[in-house]
Amino acid sequence: MELILWRHAEAEDGWPDMERALTAKGLKQAEKMAAFLHPRLPPDTLILVSPAKRTQQTAQALARPFLTEPLIAPTESATSLLQAAEWPHAPSAVLLVGHQPSLGAVAARLLAQTPTSFSVKKGALWWFSQRDRVGETQAILRLVIAPEHL
Repeated sequence: MELILWRHAEAEDGWPDMERALTAKGLKQAEKMAAFLHPRLPPDTLILVSPAKRTQQTAQALARPFLTEPLIAPTESATSLLQAAEWPHAPSAVLLVGHQPSLGAVAARLLAQTPTSFSVKKGALWWFSQRDRVGETQAILRLVIAPEHL
């Protein structure tokens, strides 16, 4: 099974949180990522999208059918997201369009299954950077890509 995590693009500040729309920059970000994803997604990919307006707009850029899934709303946990995706037993690839911090928690949970080492595919690229946020140094996984995806 393949699980693809896509965080919504840049959104406006405001309230209520579920009604926040993408900014002009966010719409461009969504279109760029959709152009990258579209030819690479398996044809039978199940696309599950949070009910928040900004995630719905992000997913619409992909121009593929998707399902709105309350289990990946902004307040949901990594466990809820994995449950929605039926990880690791889903019959097809699953793309989740959701929010931070739950997407990051899913990635951490999946990566931490092997605490001593990760398997890096031959020729693959893993790109990390770091940032300081609220006095905490964070590692950011920017990109993982294998040669067959180029």
